[in-house]
Amino acid sequence: MLTGYNMGHIILKDLSVDIPIFNSQGRSLKKAVLGFTTGGKIGLTEAGKTIIRSLDNINLEINSNEKVGLIGHNGAGKSTLLRVLGKVYSPSSGIANISGSVGSLIDISLGIDSEATGLENIYLRAALLEIPKKKVDQELDDIIEFTQLGEFIDMPVRTYSTGMHMRLAFAVSTMISPDILLMDEWLSVGDLEFQSKAEQRLNNLIERANILVIASHSRQLIERCCTRVLWLEHGSIKMDGDPKTVCEQYFG
Repeated sequence: MLTGYNMGHIILKDLSVDIPIFNSQGRSLKKAVLGFTTGGKIGLTEAGKTIIRSLDNINLEINSNEKVGLIGHNGAGKSTLLRVLGKVYSPSSGIANISGSVGSLIDISLGIDSEATGLENIYLRAALLEIPKKKVDQELDDIIEFTQLGEFIDMPVRTYSTGMHMRLAFAVSTMISPDILLMDEWLSVGDLEFQSKAEQRLNNLIERANILVIASHSRQLIERCCTRVLWLEHGSIKMDGDPKTVCEQYFG
């Protein structure tokens, strides 16, 4: 389902995510059991297999109308948390209760076939996003116009420049109208003219969503877009509060 009924609610309880690491025999036992890395906590399972605990005992509730920013160093658990909310990762332990439709702008090029035409890819990408064909048919002319691809819409994507490819992916990906919108950094594609159009389209998408969860390294973006900020460190929530307070502690 793409459009919700003014809903959106997230509850994570005692949630942890363990990612198994293979071919890790070269690591010292001490580092494997006790080590902390920027990618989370390293440990051993009862079977002796090396794992990285990417999220550790997360307890979190996000309500409708909240815009939540995720900050922290690379590997702190931001992307893993987004993927749990997007139902890409399942918890290794604990509970994830996510109510409402979820839309992600994390991998906007996912599903794009370089051998297919731009037009064919509109339908391929839309199908992957579970956007009904009827909706695509209704909005097709607007999508094509937004991409600014002109006659290239009927050419294979492999003939596109990087900018053309991203404009196509962006136009289709932002057709969604989810209750919960997930983003990993702000999307900025194309030249200055297109960036202006893209930003307006993104802002409209964010306004329609009941919940926004965005990971970013930009203090300006977090303070501008968010009503609440989570500071993640080694897979745990170090601080949870209003943007000004948390950003002052994190960014200094």
